[in-house]
Amino acid sequence: MELIIYGTFLVLSLVAYAARQVANKGDEKKVSISNINFKSFQKSFFLVYFLALLGDWLQGPYVYKLYAFYGFKESEIAVLYVAGFASSVVFGTCTGPLADLWGRRKMAIAFSVIYTFCCLTKMSPNFWWLFIGRVFGGVATSMLFSTFESWYVYEHSERHGFPSEWIGITFSITTFWNGMIAIFAGIISNVTAETLGFGPVAPFVVALLPLVVCGVLVVNTWEENYGDRKSNFSGSCWEGLKIIFSDEQVLLLGSVQSLLESCMYIFVFLWTPVLDTGTTPLGMVFSCFMVCIMVGSALFSILSHRGYTEANILKHCLIMISVSMAICCYTARPGATNIDTVISFLAFLVLEVAIGMYFPAISYLRSQVIPESHRANVMNWFRVPMNVITCGALLCLHVETISNDKRIVFGACLVLSLLGTFLCNRFILAFRDENASKKGGIDIENDVKSGKKLQ
Repeated sequence: MELIIYGTFLVLSLVAYAARQVANKGDEKKVSISNINFKSFQKSFFLVYFLALLGDWLQGPYVYKLYAFYGFKESEIAVLYVAGFASSVVFGTCTGPLADLWGRRKMAIAFSVIYTFCCLTKMSPNFWWLFIGRVFGGVATSMLFSTFESWYVYEHSERHGFPSEWIGITFSITTFWNGMIAIFAGIISNVTAETLGFGPVAPFVVALLPLVVCGVLVVNTWEENYGDRKSNFSGSCWEGLKIIFSDEQVLLLGSVQSLLESCMYIFVFLWTPVLDTGTTPLGMVFSCFMVCIMVGSALFSILSHRGYTEANILKHCLIMISVSMAICCYTARPGATNIDTVISFLAFLVLEVAIGMYFPAISYLRSQVIPESHRANVMNWFRVPMNVITCGALLCLHVETISNDKRIVFGACLVLSLLGTFLCNRFILAFRDENASKKGGIDIENDVKSGKKLQ
């Protein structure tokens, strides 16, 4: 298994490099390299965001292993995972309105402080310290996946006035480098935890540096921006919910995101117990997953250049995840053979390619359908059903039958991904109709201005 993992990493790296080269040719045509202001603005965002991602990814490969190292059972580990997801539901929903009202720059600084504290708690084997760390980690994760994107979209569109079409380019680049950073994080985690023998707590110590530097850079380089500051805090929370239920496109897109990301976060818990045979290099497995995200990011760019819409790419992501989950419904059985484990590993790689395509697609679509004034708020509401579904699935592992046969959980993920595919088709129709009506209105307006409609 170890040899297969290292060989897969090498092959995937070559595929990712080739795919990126093809994608870059299209990007050069799409945006002129002479646009110095846009490039400079991108770099100021990338530097901070990539450090935040590095601090996050360094913690990924060895979370489950650390808890097992401290002597906790799978059911207890599931409770710790649930604590993080539940805190995203209870507290994370508030981070969006707070970012809009208090300021997204301030929230980015708060992210740095909170996530640093979360890493420090991992140094204690005490269950309740770890529990508190997971709670704070859930809040920080909500900030990471809403505040930074909201800050960027505002600066891109409102302060700098760049074309909205360029947002997708930025998010495609962030997805690619997100993969690169995660690969680097996986290798560093593997080296510090296993090669150097410092144990599974080592990656969390290393993560402190990028998180602290991230906060310092936000303080010194970012301008403050806000969402809708007219509403009070509770009013802002409910306003975000009203926007979701009053706009079919927002509701459908949020539903698709919640279903897909539920599968993704359930997978985050399951991949270690499914693949860990005792000698499995978890850091390198994690790096393989991240190379697949890079491949997916490049595929997104290639498909975009070939005329595929972001909505259609999103649908293909869901289909790929459905296939992956269907395979695991067979291979993740009790007493799985080495061949079963390898096939599960390959199915997980397909899922990660889909995730790599998903992130730039969903980021662009959110920028098109969610009102700027409540962007962070609405995005955090999207995470509520995702966290509820994920918590429910992990708590089911307390049932002995489900704990012993994880195919049941993969079967539930298959149902979620198929439902997401159905809702994505609905979203594509609604999004297409809305764009067609907008285009028709613009054409009529242009005709009026040119005198064609004047009598």
